Amino acid sequence: MNNGDSSANIPAPERSGILVLCTANVCRSPMAAALLARHLARLGVTVPVRSAGMLSDGVAPDPAAVSAMTSYGIGIAEHRSRVAYPDDLAQAGLVLAMARENLRYAVVTEPAVWPRAFTLKEIIRRAERIGPRPPGEPFPSWLARVHAGRERSMLLGGSAADDVADPTGATPRAYADTASLLDQLVTRLIGLGWAHTIVSPLPDAPPRRRGRPSPGRPRRSREQAFRGGPARPGPQPRPGRARSPPGPGVARDRRRRSQAW
Repeated sequence: MNNGDSSANIPAPERSGILVLCTANVCRSPMAAALLARHLARLGVTVPVRSAGMLSDGVAPDPAAVSAMTSYGIGIAEHRSRVAYPDDLAQAGLVLAMARENLRYAVVTEPAVWPRAFTLKEIIRRAERIGPRPPGEPFPSWLARVHAGRERSMLLGGSAADDVADPTGATPRAYADTASLLDQLVTRLIGLGWAHTIVSPLPDAPPRRRGRPSPGRPRRSREQAFRGGPARPGPQPRPGRARSPPGPGVARDRRRRSQAW
């Protein structure tokens, strides 16, 4: 049952971005948004990632959150909180809430956002059931499959299975643990929604056989090596062909990666 929601309500990703939502927008959501944006940028995926909250505009981030993010080489000190208004939610292609209460706020503020709004833990859990997005499938289509079967009753109450606990007022260690959890969750989400963009590392070069001279390197006979005589010229490397520029298929792939999620 999907309460009559249709994937047609999900805007094309090329025209929208990702909105990360928490309560005050000074701790969890700016940390998660910064981590997600960095992971996507490393894959060459061009999509705006923003964060917002439910309370007020213009508040500086929690100093403990700023400190926790420095260990990841990310600075969020210049961030200022902002409230998520109906237009923000309507324009987002994906809303990632830090907890059910934030998801409820999103759906009450902009009811049409329901098919594309999830808690971060929920979207990972549901996506793991259907599997990673395959190459060629548009992001909205995959998201509609992730959404299929959801019921609005799951918005009620709180759940440890869905919520990332708010560390506000806790020890610096709690902030560091929250940052670590968010990084793990974001990495899992990347592996599901953008698995087809992850490039495998090149295999290691095979080990060179011992005692075999490399091409072009002079060889010395045992007698020459003992007496210090000149080395005999070894086999010369074959002339190689100049590398041609990337073909149209490679260029097309790069353009697709930058134009779509």
